[in-house]
Amino acid sequence: MNRLFFLLLAALAATPAHAQYSWIDDHGTRVFSDRPPPPGTPQSRILKAPRSAATAEPAAPAATAKPAAPTLADRDANFRKRAADRDADERKAADDAQRKAGDAAQCAAARRSEAALTSGVRLTDMDDKGQHYVVPDDEKAQRLAQVRRVLAGCR
Repeated sequence: MNRLFFLLLAALAATPAHAQYSWIDDHGTRVFSDRPPPPGTPQSRILKAPRSAATAEPAAPAATAKPAAPTLADRDANFRKRAADRDADERKAADDAQRKAGDAAQCAAARRSEAALTSGVRLTDMDDKGQHYVVPDDEKAQRLAQVRRVLAGCR
């Protein structure tokens, strides 16, 4: 226990007591000195300086200055914009889901039609007057071509 105490005391004694300045140099090493850092050292890398020297240092460039905190009106406008964007995204997702469901239903109907048209069974249909008739082979071929065009867009 005494060894730990003396090691801690030795570490504290090794730190220069007269160092008034502390900064990070170009190599990333922390430097302690009684002299100011070299000219051109960015203000962001100066860790410690005497009060009189700190006020004598030139002001930090505007690019490194912190931006002002947003006002309540700015925060409210940002909140409303995020809410509107979220609502638009939800509407788009719902529209996409509805479109995909409609496409899936159309593809399923086209597959059923193709199966009926290629089954070899006689098909009947109803004309404008409500009379049933047997679908001729040339009309079946036209319907099959149309169904296959629809199926080409299905996955």
